[in-house]
This record gives sequence, structure tokens and C-alpha cells, in this order.
Amino acid sequence: MTAMTPGSNLPLPTTRVTVDVAAPVRLDVSGLLLTADGKVRSDDDFIFYNQPQGPGVTHRSGGGTAPDAIVVDTSAVPPGIEKIVVTASPDAAGQTFQGIEPTATVRNGDDGSVIATFTPPRLGTETALVVVEIYLRGGAWKARAVGQGYANGLAGIATDFGVSVEEPAAPPAAPPMPSAPPADPRLAAPAPAAPAAPAAPAAAPASSGKINLDKGRVSLQKNQTVSLVKGGRPLLSQVKMGLGWEPAFRGKDIDLDASVIAYGPQRNHLDSCYFGKLSILNGAIKHSGDNLTGEGAGDDEVIVVDLGRIPAEATGLVFTVNSFSGQKFTEVAKAYCRLIDAVSGEELVRFDLTGAEPQTGVMMAKLIRQFSGEWEMTALGSFVKSRTARGMVKPAAEVL
Repeated sequence: MTAMTPGSNLPLPTTRVTVDVAAPVRLDVSGLLLTADGKVRSDDDFIFYNQPQGPGVTHRSGGGTAPDAIVVDTSAVPPGIEKIVVTASPDAAGQTFQGIEPTATVRNGDDGSVIATFTPPRLGTETALVVVEIYLRGGAWKARAVGQGYANGLAGIATDFGVSVEEPAAPPAAPPMPSAPPADPRLAAPAPAAPAAPAAPAAAPASSGKINLDKGRVSLQKNQTVSLVKGGRPLLSQVKMGLGWEPAFRGKDIDLDASVIAYGPQRNHLDSCYFGKLSILNGAIKHSGDNLTGEGAGDDEVIVVDLGRIPAEATGLVFTVNSFSGQKFTEVAKAYCRLIDAVSGEELVRFDLTGAEPQTGVMMAKLIRQFSGEWEMTALGSFVKSRTARGMVKPAAEVL
């Protein structure tokens, strides 16, 4: 095994190699197929979790329990492609690489043995990296350690290599719509973060990235992430996800249904917990039952999650709310979700939905198990046209 330094290279002893990139936080790992001019031929040459297959190059998800990887079969790379660059960026919005230096491991794609490792040194404000590259020189394939950083995230890398990066929609409040694949929301310029509620405890600015529970209750904004760690230890205990809402118009009942959808490492659907199926994963997740009106203070529906009993094959949970009767979320007021310590009753994390769209479904939050063992909660607030939990399975998988 070789420990590489920036700019060093070595010949590859095999035609199939795997490059995985690990860090203390979850990373998005991508691969780009480049021609002699250093550009992709089209957006199809950008390989990532939402477009995992390309000619000779494959994205392999670790599902939060292992690092994501790019697999390169040099014998299947098409003529004209002279380089595959492997990139990485933190999954949490706005987070830099400072203090969380990643390590790339180049492995034999057939037996998994380690060929080389590379940890880029002295990282700071970078939010995306070209970590290593697999390149063709003199008829032979080699690996080079790069470590080139970008302060403007994955969009900066994509632009440099010729991938079409979508601009935000004209009205700031409207979410950008993808014009063509690859449809990765991280390639579009981020929409303005919703303002924090007044006097919200431990509220973090949108640029702060991932935070933890050391300072008490956390109030999340859309797309912010909190690690369920307190005092340096994962919160492996029973928690409750409370979801609540009120009718926007006095005297009008609003019948919404809260659900949680469980996924495996490859974004494969495992099961869904909702009013029609109140317990899943051998009782590790339980639903309180259906609320038909939304009236009254407090949580309308509660989903209990025993983090310590979640089976290893379940690595992602997405919490959703749907209107089976067809009422739109523009008819709903004060929708929120909050994570509660089921033992003490203490509220740990809260996310208030500050905007509404005329849709019948919304993805409120996700819980992702990291390969290091801890769970992270990310506020979503993404609207979907779906009246049932079943209709949320595919769009929810896409946000993992």
C-alpha cells in the first residue's frame, strides 16, 4: 500500500479499481469522464448517486454505513476518454472541509485490496474537492493524488468540467426546476434560507452546516442538518418524531397523515409506517394512529423511533405528511416536526415549515445513519404531488 502526496502518481496493477472517499461526515462522491480537453462530452458523463451508471464508471452508495465510491473499469472506458476525476463534497449544506479532511482509498476492484491512500492536507474553506484522478498516459492507466479544492461547491467543479449547471428560477421563492438530467439539487445555486423564528434556541445560521445537541434544543432551517450526538456520544435511545399542523381557515378540518418510510443502503424501500401499518422493523418504529382534524394544540401524530433497535439494513428514514382527502398545503397553517427524547420528554430538534405550495404531500425531514454509527437529522420541507405514503416512496428515496 502506498500513502500518496499531492501530485504523486502510480501505475494501476488491475483494470478494475474502486475509489472510496471517507470522512467524519457523510460525503457526496461523484465521478466525471473527461476527454483530452478536460471536459465531459455531455451531462451523461457526470456519474453520481442520482445517475449511478456510465460507460466504464459506476457510483456505489455506502448508504451512510460505508463510504460512497466510484468504480472504474478501465477496459470498458470508451475511446476518447482520458481521465476520470473523483470528487467529494459534504452532504450538509454549507459545510466546509475544515477539520474533516477526507481520505481516498484506491482499491483493487476485484478483491478489495488497498493499492493506495490519499488524505489532502491543509483544507479550510473548500466545500468540494477533486480528490484523485484515474488517467491514461502512454497506453497505461494510472492514479494521481490531486486534492484541488473549490469554495463554490460541487457546482464549481461541474462548471469547470463542462457539466450544465442550472441557474435558480427568477422568483426567489420558487424552487428551481431541473431542465435536463443529471437532476442533482446540489448543482443548482441554493435558494435563500428561510429566516429563523424569533428567539429560537440554539438556532444555527444557514452557513454553519452540521451542528450537534451539545448546546441544547436546535431549531433547524430548511436543508440544515444536526447530528444526534451529545457530549461526543451518539444518541442511541428512543426518540419521538412529533408532527403537527392546524387548518389555515377557521372552522375547517384538515385531515393529514404522517408517515415514515425506511430505506436500505442502496435507497431501496424496506417498509412504510403510517396509519394503516402502525409498527414496522420488528417494532423499532411505531405510529400513534390517525388524527382526522388537526385541531388542538400539540402534536397531531407521533412516530416513535427506537434508534438502538433499528436493524443494520435500515440506514435512512424519511418523515412525510400527506393529504389523502386532496386538501393542499396552502390550506394548512403552522406545520412542523420535532424530535423528542422519548424518556425525558425533552424537545431536541424542531423544524417549522415556513412556506407552502399547492401540493398534497411534503417531505418534512430525514434521519440518516452515518457509517460512523451516529444518526443525523436534516430538515427538508420539499413538496410533492402525492396523497398517500405509497406515492412518496420514490421521491423520498431521491432525497437520501
